[in-house]
Amino acid sequence: MTDETKRPVGVTKDVGFQIGVRRALPIQLEAACQLLTSAGGRGIWLGSPGDISLTKGDRYKLEDGLTGEVRVFKPLSNLRITWQPCGWPRASTIQVRVIPKDTRAVIAFHQESLPGATEWEERRAHFAAALDKLESIIQSQ
Repeated sequence: MTDETKRPVGVTKDVGFQIGVRRALPIQLEAACQLLTSAGGRGIWLGSPGDISLTKGDRYKLEDGLTGEVRVFKPLSNLRITWQPCGWPRASTIQVRVIPKDTRAVIAFHQESLPGATEWEERRAHFAAALDKLESIIQSQ
């Protein structure tokens, strides 16, 4: 690959800009999944969806008008949703995974199909801050 064909950080050939943020935390798999899917946990990484069901095909709308749909929900494994703020030309996809690691759980956020570098940086910072908040909750228990 020549310097002229190098892609910027966060850009892939197939899905455009994407980010991935993960952290191993001192929590068991089941408790991590329960925290992430609880109303409080969802509020940290997703926003305030009001009444959202984690059933495949269910749609949600956040207080700021952002919309999405649950595409996959496998308890104790992963959640995949679409996520489309007002004004974005198309929805992006967020995947939340919980991976067991010894006595801890790795919580991983991945988002693809972001429109550009600004959104890439915003979402990377958002998920890093979400992991900080989740870690704080876990350590206070």
